[in-house]
Amino acid sequence: MPWLKLLHIASLVIWCGSLLYLPALLSYSLQLRKDAGFAQGSPPMPRFFYISVATPAALVAIFSGTALFLLHGLMGGWLAFKLAAVVAMVAAHGSCGWLILRLEMGIYKGVKTASILALLLALAGILSVLGFVLAKPLDWS
Repeated sequence: MPWLKLLHIASLVIWCGSLLYLPALLSYSLQLRKDAGFAQGSPPMPRFFYISVATPAALVAIFSGTALFLLHGLMGGWLAFKLAAVVAMVAAHGSCGWLILRLEMGIYKGVKTASILALLLALAGILSVLGFVLAKPLDWS
């Protein structure tokens, strides 16, 4: 099933790119809202990108990865570490959603710092997944 692996890799690339882009988008939206003062509108781009691009890509990546695991019977010590790294990516994804809600409610305190932490968590998860997938051929059982 090479098409399933292709789907998994393509959705993972989109999701990883989204996780790297969302903190920058949040910082930009925060700056726009602070500069707008009382005439602040609600820039819909962070929510739209989160709901329309990042979340569907995450769901497709997770479901296609689960299907690959179940269909091919992939097992090994590397898989547990890879799944832990995916949990870090999911946590970064969720924290970006939480930050979008804070921005929409007008709570600006800590958004910049939290978006940097979300970026670092996403980066750690992405690099860990990449490392574990590339180390898989070493056959750690």
